[in-house]
Amino acid sequence: MATNKGIVYIKPGVVEVQDISYPKLALGDRKCHHGVILKVVATNICGSDQHMVRGRTTAPSGLILGHEITGLVIEKGRDVEFMDIGDLVSVPFNIACGRCRNCKEQQTGICLNVNDERPGAAYGYVDMGGWLGGQSEYVMIPYADFNLLKLPNKDAAMEKIRDLTLLSDILPTGYHGAVTAGVKPGATVYVAGAGPVGLACAASCHLLGAAVVIVGDMIPERLEQARSFGCETVDLRKDATLGEQIEQILGIPEVDCTVDCVGFEAKGHGQNAEEQPATVLNDAMTVTRAGGGIGIPGLYVTGDPGAKTEAAKAGSLSIRIGLGWAKSHHFHTGQCPVMQYNRNLMQAIMHDKIKIAEAVNVQVISLEDGPKGYADFDSGAAKKFVINPHGMEY
Repeated sequence: MATNKGIVYIKPGVVEVQDISYPKLALGDRKCHHGVILKVVATNICGSDQHMVRGRTTAPSGLILGHEITGLVIEKGRDVEFMDIGDLVSVPFNIACGRCRNCKEQQTGICLNVNDERPGAAYGYVDMGGWLGGQSEYVMIPYADFNLLKLPNKDAAMEKIRDLTLLSDILPTGYHGAVTAGVKPGATVYVAGAGPVGLACAASCHLLGAAVVIVGDMIPERLEQARSFGCETVDLRKDATLGEQIEQILGIPEVDCTVDCVGFEAKGHGQNAEEQPATVLNDAMTVTRAGGGIGIPGLYVTGDPGAKTEAAKAGSLSIRIGLGWAKSHHFHTGQCPVMQYNRNLMQAIMHDKIKIAEAVNVQVISLEDGPKGYADFDSGAAKKFVINPHGMEY
């Protein structure tokens, strides 16, 4: 009998590798004729996963984690026409039916048919439809013809698998943040957060032609990683305001665009900073020029049991929206619709226009080392952990 292993959320601070069920081409009691089963080649630990593992969401114990998946098709349903056994594919973290109004308008992050509770679904994530995650050896993917991006030339793709595995979420998400903030050639940009998404966003800003990309964080190793590929940095442990530090770089205390790659677990500035979930959004409105844009790929939740205030526990934050209104800012929130970007970003990777694995410092680990990867990630390591479930050569 075929076996399977996966990383399972147990309780705050604890994940384990456990034996889990081998996937079936089924949705509950009915056959999933439009689905495929993948042998997972690479699956990544995401900062969004860490929110759950820290106990900052309502994720249930027993949840199989993982929404960043690249794999080989090893079985397919009878209605799958355009994917073949042996294809190497990237899986957008958004699960989308391809049939509803939002999918037809390319808003695949808010598909109307894959989650009974609200628009949008994802693999292995709280409140996102109950779909099993892909930090495992094998996983089932529904609506395969619509969802999957085939990586042409399997041998060439495997040579760049450290980069291509980032197409499932982190690179499109960072790119989406930059695009929605209005980054274009010659722009000056502030990227809040030098975690993997922030670094992917900064690399995307360079790809889009930004003149200056400034990255802010409190962890020296992450700031050093941002500088390694040409970013300016600000150390948010300093008592100087963000605007003052930006002025030292640009000569003025403002930028054209800001991207929030931190989200609701943000901390205020200074050496003894405490959690202030609205601080990045308020800083963004302060340092973004009048008429500029703010992209918000950083995660904000409707339920945060670990928040310090009752309002924040329900996702209600003290945002200075009057400032943003007075400066005519535009804001863009929500999940990245990965399929709007992943094919073009694949081409950019294959033709060496972006070295995203270098930018985010990809480190490959085994499935068994996944729990250690979670602990290292949460310590602030300047790394993006990619899990290799089958010990393949790459």
